[in-house]
Amino acid sequence: MDTLLVSLLNGTIYGLLLFMVSAGLTLIFGMMGVLNFAHASFYMLGAYFAYALNDVLGFGLAVVAATVLVGFVGVIVERFFLRRVHHHGHAHELLLTFGLSFIIAELIKLFFGNYPVNYRLPEFLDFSAFTIGVANYPAYRVFMGGVAVVMFVLIYLLLTRTRVGIVVRSAIYRPRMAEALGHNVPLVFMSVFGVGAALAGLAGAVAGAFYTTNPNMALELGVMVFVVVVVGGLGSLEGAMLASLLIGVITSLAVSIDGSLADLLAVVGARDWAEGIGGLLTLKLSSLAATLPFALMLLVLLVRPSGLMGEKS
Repeated sequence: MDTLLVSLLNGTIYGLLLFMVSAGLTLIFGMMGVLNFAHASFYMLGAYFAYALNDVLGFGLAVVAATVLVGFVGVIVERFFLRRVHHHGHAHELLLTFGLSFIIAELIKLFFGNYPVNYRLPEFLDFSAFTIGVANYPAYRVFMGGVAVVMFVLIYLLLTRTRVGIVVRSAIYRPRMAEALGHNVPLVFMSVFGVGAALAGLAGAVAGAFYTTNPNMALELGVMVFVVVVVGGLGSLEGAMLASLLIGVITSLAVSIDGSLADLLAVVGARDWAEGIGGLLTLKLSSLAATLPFALMLLVLLVRPSGLMGEKS
């Protein structure tokens, strides 16, 4: 029972981390229609910026500064790169951001080396929050989950309860009308892209101290972020949260289950038959954990192509 509770908590926190990264991508696609392939690279930049500033500013200020710096990088990318190819369609945007992701990765290796850096937890958060059985649960995991929840609430309120959200949504759906009312639509788009990049940077700055900060971290998480966005529904913030939690919990529970279909069939006395056939019947569920999110994505695309909470076209 204790193992199950720990797995559920770990899966929830991992899911919330996925949301922190995917929220920016969801926001950018939902508002601008830009599927940013370099989004996970902004996550990596946030971790490295926070690491570089940690000794100078301290953990809290380093996280804030890294978030702002990544947001500024996002603004530059939108203003001087994406805006020039936006009218050519999604293919050009994908190719541009795909190339940008490699450039950022190589720059990270150039300045920080091709190995993990020593970005550690701050001492004031390096303690046990509570105990489950004999396991001490790290307070920093709870802190990461709290940051993700606060992020979700603030973004949701900003988009649905403020004048800024009204202007942003009007610029998306009725750009000419928004311009006629005096709003600078290109500035709105640039701001949205910058905020989306900043959210990914915040996720990297917070998660990089707990997980390994290395030049491959964007590649490790980037594919999963796109799975989250597809499963949740392109442009749906609520869908991104639901898909992130679902994928996080499923993956964590699968890792903790050291069983196979043969073990399940043993209940009806068919273990020997299953072991004789072998293959998938004897494959441990824990070894399939990494593939389950992709299986879920395929299932969702077959049943509901728009995603769990995406709008049907």
